[in-house]
Amino acid sequence: MIIAGLQKNSFIDFPGKISCVLFLTGCNFTCPYCHNPELARGEYPERIPLGEVIDFLSARQGMLDGVAITGGEPTLEKGLADLCKTINALGYPVKLDTNGSRPDVLRRLLDQGLVSFVAMDVKAPLDTYHPFSRHPDIQDRLAESIRLVMERAPAYEFRTTCVSPFINAETIKAIAKTISGASAWVLQAFNHRASCLDPEFNTGMDPAIPTETMQELKSLAAPFVECCTLR
Repeated sequence: MIIAGLQKNSFIDFPGKISCVLFLTGCNFTCPYCHNPELARGEYPERIPLGEVIDFLSARQGMLDGVAITGGEPTLEKGLADLCKTINALGYPVKLDTNGSRPDVLRRLLDQGLVSFVAMDVKAPLDTYHPFSRHPDIQDRLAESIRLVMERAPAYEFRTTCVSPFINAETIKAIAKTISGASAWVLQAFNHRASCLDPEFNTGMDPAIPTETMQELKSLAAPFVECCTLR
């Protein structure tokens, strides 16, 4: 396996832990505002052999508390389960970032106890995912992943990037009903300075949602979940 990138220290990617972040490449979604376009397109910002990553993790035992795996979409990687096993064997819990499109992979990881924290993106109401995925069964797949996360993940959060025109008061209320009862929901601000998968998405009117509107969206979302935060 080749790792597309390694962030050696992070205080925010694995809640409550000092972690490193492994970036895997390739994504089955086409979110126009994606801020990791190279990874989404299957390109390698870096090319780090797995052995080098293992050596790094071995040397950092006692200094790092966990490993976050992100992308791209990590569940597309055939060697993901083996990667998690290797990381666990070194004494590190794994946090997985996923778009929720492959519940079969997520189920196997949870069944084997390979991930300790799941962060799943919920980008919009499940019946309006066509800007992100054209898969005919995407709504059912996402619903199953949400169920798995809420019922079986040791710890988790759902995440929604708040960006126009996809997120507003009505879409937040629709998403909230879908994940009602969840332990944690993070509303993420769009970074208008970041490059996007669609180069034209961020070149006209600023799609970022103002801070005061973010607070209003949080107020709408909070009654449906145990904890709603802005990030």
